[in-house]
Amino acid sequence: MSSKLTLASFALLLPFATLAARAASAPKPPVAEKKPVVDTYHGTAVEDPYQWLESNEPAVQDWTQGQNAHTRAVLDKLPGREAIRQRVSTLLGWESPGYFFLTKAGGTLLALKSQPPRQQPLLVVLGTGGDLAGERVLLDPMELDPSGQTAIDFYKPSRDGQKVAISLSKNGTESGDVHIYDVATGKPLPGEVVPRVNGGTAGGSLAWSADGKGYFYTRYPRGTERAEEDLNFFQQVYFHRLGTPTEKDTYALGKDFPRIAMTQLETSEDGRYTTALVANGDGGEFALYLFGPSGQWAQLSTYADKVVSTHFGEDGALYLLSRKEAPRGKLLRLALATPSLDKATVLVPEGPATLQDLLPTPGRLYLIEQLGGPSQLRMVDLKGQPLGIVPTLPVSAVGSMVRQDGDDILFSNTSNVEPPAWYRYAAKDGKVTKTALVQTSPRDIGDTEVIREEAISKDGTRIPLTILKPRGVKLTGTTPTLLTGYGGFNVSITPGFNRSNIAWLEQGGIIAIANLRGGSEFGEEWHANGSLTKKQNVFDDFYACAKLLVDKKYTQPKKLGIQGGSNGGLLMGAELTQHPEMFGAVVARVGIYDMLRVELTPNGQFNTTEYGSVKDPEQFQALFAYSPYHHVVDGTKYPPVLFTSGANDPRVDPFHSRKMVARLQAATGGKDRILLRAAGGGHGMGSPLSEKIDEMADIYAFFFNELGVKYRPVKPTMSPAK
Repeated sequence: MSSKLTLASFALLLPFATLAARAASAPKPPVAEKKPVVDTYHGTAVEDPYQWLESNEPAVQDWTQGQNAHTRAVLDKLPGREAIRQRVSTLLGWESPGYFFLTKAGGTLLALKSQPPRQQPLLVVLGTGGDLAGERVLLDPMELDPSGQTAIDFYKPSRDGQKVAISLSKNGTESGDVHIYDVATGKPLPGEVVPRVNGGTAGGSLAWSADGKGYFYTRYPRGTERAEEDLNFFQQVYFHRLGTPTEKDTYALGKDFPRIAMTQLETSEDGRYTTALVANGDGGEFALYLFGPSGQWAQLSTYADKVVSTHFGEDGALYLLSRKEAPRGKLLRLALATPSLDKATVLVPEGPATLQDLLPTPGRLYLIEQLGGPSQLRMVDLKGQPLGIVPTLPVSAVGSMVRQDGDDILFSNTSNVEPPAWYRYAAKDGKVTKTALVQTSPRDIGDTEVIREEAISKDGTRIPLTILKPRGVKLTGTTPTLLTGYGGFNVSITPGFNRSNIAWLEQGGIIAIANLRGGSEFGEEWHANGSLTKKQNVFDDFYACAKLLVDKKYTQPKKLGIQGGSNGGLLMGAELTQHPEMFGAVVARVGIYDMLRVELTPNGQFNTTEYGSVKDPEQFQALFAYSPYHHVVDGTKYPPVLFTSGANDPRVDPFHSRKMVARLQAATGGKDRILLRAAGGGHGMGSPLSEKIDEMADIYAFFFNELGVKYRPVKPTMSPAK
């Protein structure tokens, strides 16, 4: 059921005196002692007063606990917080299941399934056509760990679908050990555990052999093989034979890989070939290796060849997505009978859309193409001739695809107002049918206006912006609005249904999502212009989007909240320090803020190919020019900020949030609301449902309060979407 949402839903601006009194009643946050340390980079001396917060010494733990106590005292007393939490719990705990990461092997279709109130996704076996009649649970992590802290990192079935390798990690660490399960019985194979195949730095991957009796896998150093500081690096490829101890596993590939190598493995349908696509850190450089019937690995491409992904066809070919002299991507076909890159032919040349992914079937190729945020699903035959576009939802994203019989496929599709579902495309008659793998919404928001705008960045670049506006809300410049973005690591921000957004939209608020440079919405050039020494473009892009929202009277600065996580947390730090007057509140989640010392952490070294390194003079200057921690100015009026961090985060060390909070509190004399929410989990991957609900409740309570909105509980008679 849709409802009429207007600004009458809001009781505007709580008295500031009340807010100040509330903050005063909470225990004050502990003051971080200044212990200046001076580091010199290329002749530039940089003073760091809070470097001591990078450790886990008792004094740091005490300070963090004191900050948490202050934050909890403030957040727990915010008006409407309990009602907000109940609503968030209803939305995120909506029991309609979601299915993702579908994989077909040997006629068996497997998927991960989110099923609230279960704390973690399950691994299930489905009917091959996406029906639910034969669905059964293969592995429920809650049965292994009732605390909800054990998560599935990834799974990979054998070619015949009889066995499945599952990586399991705990407490948000992403440090996953691989276990082998029998698909028919759901029982683990005794003694079959390979440690640390997955990690929070280089990830992890696995590819089964043709006979299903062993697999190649990514292996981190063990024991005393390398120094302790190198145990999260130097990932190599080993082979494990079932029934043998992992200590007997054999080396396959990787001794000459870079320290920050990250490898993805894939096996052909017939099991005769395996690829290893090796990334040089996070910056988008890849080298490709092939294992074939000769029993040897051979390198097919170097970084200069710009092959960024591969897929085996069913026609004895390897299909390569290359960005060499084609920043939006071109598709190459390489016959496996002559596996040399100079023998590859261009099957699909670069076009106006950005080629993102592909799926070969016996008679055609399905191509997912980026259109600046939204995507389309296009088809070509095996000679590259166009076969048309598969119908999808308007302004939507095609997620992933799975082969069915012949040239039929399953594909996932979602939009900002339509929950994700899996659809079957029948190649013979060109019909699209929604399968039973459908997620419903706790409330119909189909009448939300989805508006595509373009902001003009500082250098004249046009930046796409998607705006979700409840129908009936007028552009008066007074509507509370949340703006988010990411802008990095070749990540495209695509349309997606977010149930937590409902809590904001149903109160009459606006949500905006920016497609910033640094992503891959428009290909490699778009990414390159938002990375390394050009990272400032990302921050200029975001500011332009914020300014558009104000100029076009969607909102005003004191009603504009911004939020982002990880690389998006860095974005929040940069916007906060560069344009503090532009925002009414900021939520920065698990972000990076000290750009001069980030590369001293394990995952920070993987980030150097995206951000740059202080070891390079030009890159140091660029990093220092925007590093949020180093651009906090004493006496500046900053908007209220909520920082979040995870104690076990393998991707972003929590010291970034600690140092940024200490610096901001010192700069404002403790007068502004600078809050640290330091949790015990990780980067977000593997977090149990209850922790996600608690964090989102805090975030919304913070935004409602700081943007001057009185939360109005939703009537329980609201109808869910069909």
